[in-house]
Amino acid sequence: MLAQGVSRTCLRLLQQRIRPAAASRTSSVRAYAVAVGEKLPEAKFRYFDSEGNMKELTTEQLCKGKKVVMFAVPGAFTPTCSMKHLPGFIEKAEEIKAKGVDTLACISVNDAFVMDAWGKSVGVGDKVLMLADGNGQFSKALGVELDLMDKGLGVRSRRYALLADDQVVKVLNLEEGGAFTVSSADTIMEALG
Repeated sequence: MLAQGVSRTCLRLLQQRIRPAAASRTSSVRAYAVAVGEKLPEAKFRYFDSEGNMKELTTEQLCKGKKVVMFAVPGAFTPTCSMKHLPGFIEKAEEIKAKGVDTLACISVNDAFVMDAWGKSVGVGDKVLMLADGNGQFSKALGVELDLMDKGLGVRSRRYALLADDQVVKVLNLEEGGAFTVSSADTIMEALG
């Protein structure tokens, strides 16, 4: 009897202590994805330039005064990302840029070394900028985090493609689950007209 009473009391105390901490942790996370018409959140990305130097780039530096297509993948070297999503943008890069897009950027919650190696492995060249959202800062701020902890992959980004014009989202094609139906290079080409 006493043990049950103590256990219930301990459980109540733990719940009281855990709830506020959980609430404060999630208060900075968007409950929804960024919407068309909203300004992109500020974040920092890392990448390697053509000389092999690691560089840092902010959302503002990437997008201010420019038309940019950003597409995100749950993980570098993963099957759909490596065989369909990234290759589609590499193949259509010139056509997309001919429609007035200044930069194509692939984003993943991976480190810059992984993004660089992945880009080289698929022959990305200078067609697509391979950006590391290493801590998931941008993905979190966009509201597109994808919890893949049950698969041993941690927290990643949902798959999407977006068009930003001067830092404002004009098109957002956000996938559900593991789907690859609305975020392809072809779909962005259609949106560009």
